[in-house]
Amino acid sequence: MIDAALLSRWTVESAAGLERRCAEIDDINVFPVADGDTGTNMLLTMRAAGDELRRRYREDSGPLAPGSPGCAEAAAALARGALVGARGNSGVILSQVLRGFAEAIGEAQGAVDAGVLRAALGRAHRLARAAVARPREGTVLSVLSAAASAAASDGSDLPADVAASAASAAAEALRATTSQLPELARAGVVDAGGYGLLVVLDALVTALGRPAEQAPSPPPPPRTRTARGAEALTTDRESGSDRFSYEVMFLLDGTDDARVTALRAELGAVGDSVAVVGDGAPGGTGLWNVHVHCNDVGAAVEAGIEAGRPHRVTVMRFADQAGAAAGDTRFTRDRAVLMVVAAPEVAELARESGADVVDAADSAPHADDLAAALAGTRARHVVLLPGDPDLTGHAERAASAARRSGQEVVVIPTSSVLQGLSALAVHDVARRPGDDVVAMAEAAAGTRTAGLLVAESEALTWVGRCSPGDVLGISDGEVVLIAPDLSVGALWLAHRMLTAGGELVTALLGAEADVELGEHLAEDLRRTHPEVDVVVYRGGQIDFPLVLGVE
Repeated sequence: MIDAALLSRWTVESAAGLERRCAEIDDINVFPVADGDTGTNMLLTMRAAGDELRRRYREDSGPLAPGSPGCAEAAAALARGALVGARGNSGVILSQVLRGFAEAIGEAQGAVDAGVLRAALGRAHRLARAAVARPREGTVLSVLSAAASAAASDGSDLPADVAASAASAAAEALRATTSQLPELARAGVVDAGGYGLLVVLDALVTALGRPAEQAPSPPPPPRTRTARGAEALTTDRESGSDRFSYEVMFLLDGTDDARVTALRAELGAVGDSVAVVGDGAPGGTGLWNVHVHCNDVGAAVEAGIEAGRPHRVTVMRFADQAGAAAGDTRFTRDRAVLMVVAAPEVAELARESGADVVDAADSAPHADDLAAALAGTRARHVVLLPGDPDLTGHAERAASAARRSGQEVVVIPTSSVLQGLSALAVHDVARRPGDDVVAMAEAAAGTRTAGLLVAESEALTWVGRCSPGDVLGISDGEVVLIAPDLSVGALWLAHRMLTAGGELVTALLGAEADVELGEHLAEDLRRTHPEVDVVVYRGGQIDFPLVLGVE
């Protein structure tokens, strides 16, 4: 039977298969846009689905238990993660495949068996086709249609048999795509999205018990790197037009079915390759993922604003993708800095300084989360700033996985967000990567950090006994002072840190700290240490009312 544990194995097998085939799938990506990222987008979407499943079960403090209980919840988590993390056209379609499984499993009465699997593939096909404004044969939709039809015709009571029939039919349909689309015939390749779907279906059969080496594979593409030449890069878009220069995607909530219908029409008027897919909430009141190719980015976003509340807006210029075709098509830029942060205000500071951000506000990221974020930067060389000693191990494991896939990653083991900001302050893309890493590491190491906490109970510390409400100065994990209130504690802690010298003091105010706390600290330091520059930011952290850094 299909259960939560099997769905988890399927997700892992799918991500592993897509990672192995990622470069090959990217290389044959000529439709609907020859931007060389279909494999990458499907991999990141599947990783996002798996991340959501693991996060859901970590929050529930329970393992993936065998048996049907929990299967519907696991399938829903996969669908939700894929919808939120969908990348590109192929990712949007993959999210609808997982939604089809979630809906069929959620409606199942009793065991999740072969009949439910047939229903899931049929539902996945209908949802995926509905997601595309102008569906064409010879694409991933054709491959999915063949898989769903084969599953429906297979009368076996074993899910493994039904899945194997679907995968075999998908492989045959994939071979046929070359002759179904002129764009594919000119490049001499099969459809990239269909190839990615076959990998996912093969992974399902493997998760159900068939050895991976028995998976049916499409014939090798007649051409690989040559498919990325000028002819492929000027292939027509989905609507037969090459007039559009940007891909725009965003999540949308606070809407309904009527406004989503109007949004589809509006986006169809400003661009092509329109896909608007939701989570199936009644009346369209849930979450939607919106995708369009256009020239007027502002018009696409404004249409989203009229329909509801757009967020997580991303814009990609196709020319940037085409420019990367001469090398590894996974990478659209040379350099990036990826920083882990746990508060929105700090995240904004990091972005303003040029960093990509991993949001750790709700839960600490694991190695898989960081690996997905590294791939998501689409940068050839990445500096990773974990910002917490407890995350350094996860960061190193994620970096090791990224290096195996060809991405250059260096971890600077920052122990606080202020060390990360110090490293960002000296980051210079004009320097050689190695020199830049050295400068950033030196800046981080040269930043001493400490913070204030409010004692919640009586305790014995290295500097004496504290009572509830006392303010504790914490440095290197140890209590170094006890103060009567935050204002006094900030002054005492700053003076103590400056006894070893310093040129710049940076203060990050916590989420509930008063602005006056930072103002009083700055005034005192400008009077007592005029040689020191002082900057105060709203950090928004919830653990420390105040964090100080001295450089």
